Amino acid sequence: MNITIIGSGNVATHMAAAFKNAGHRIVQVYSRDMQHAALLAYHVAAEAVDNLDNINPDTGLFVVSVKDDAITTVVKALSAHKKLIVHTSGSTDLNSLLAFTPKAGVFYPLQTFSKIREVDFRSVPLCLEGADDGILADLKQLAFTISNNVYSVNSARRKILHLAAVFACNFPNYLYGVAQDLLAQNQMEFNMLRPLILETAQKVLEQEPRNVQTGPAVRNDEGTMATHMQMLNEMPMLQEVYTLLSQGIIKNNKGFTAPE
Repeated sequence: MNITIIGSGNVATHMAAAFKNAGHRIVQVYSRDMQHAALLAYHVAAEAVDNLDNINPDTGLFVVSVKDDAITTVVKALSAHKKLIVHTSGSTDLNSLLAFTPKAGVFYPLQTFSKIREVDFRSVPLCLEGADDGILADLKQLAFTISNNVYSVNSARRKILHLAAVFACNFPNYLYGVAQDLLAQNQMEFNMLRPLILETAQKVLEQEPRNVQTGPAVRNDEGTMATHMQMLNEMPMLQEVYTLLSQGIIKNNKGFTAPE
């Protein structure tokens, strides 16, 4: 299939490579920054462009992988070509495309990407939505050429999935950074925590997260938690984070479940 990639960030980079490796032709790579467009285009044997007016209409699919607040502007410009357009956002409704074209869909990869780390794209869950059954069927056929994990997920459920992903990925990574700073302030290395992080991640791959929760909050160890709070006296924001997370763990341990 002939595919044009709109964007040159982390998601665009990995998705373009996955399509190329699966035998698809990348026609062009667009980015407002010509250097970024040229770098990705070089790796996938495509033409680089930095102006939407120079888009080649000889493509079967536009994959829009840009910041959420830029999606509608880009789609509006591309809609004149009357080709299928999909975005890769987890939180943007399909209606943002349908306002400009009936040939619309969503091709959302549920994974964290960085340009410096390779990802086995065949294991990446792809969450698809189409403006109609025909478009969805075409997107599924395409998706299975690059991934073994393909799901039909409508906009409402995809937003929930994206929110869950923030809790499962982005927030823990922030907390890793907090831990790293605390250690560095006391001349200790983050490497000391890596085995603990790996073991915790391995547990949740095999069991339900709340069934393997450990730490002072799940034990209701008030003495230890009070000591931790005192150690954070000079960091009131972290005290708030510590308190909120500990309260959440305690509620979960008491059988609390979030309201539906």
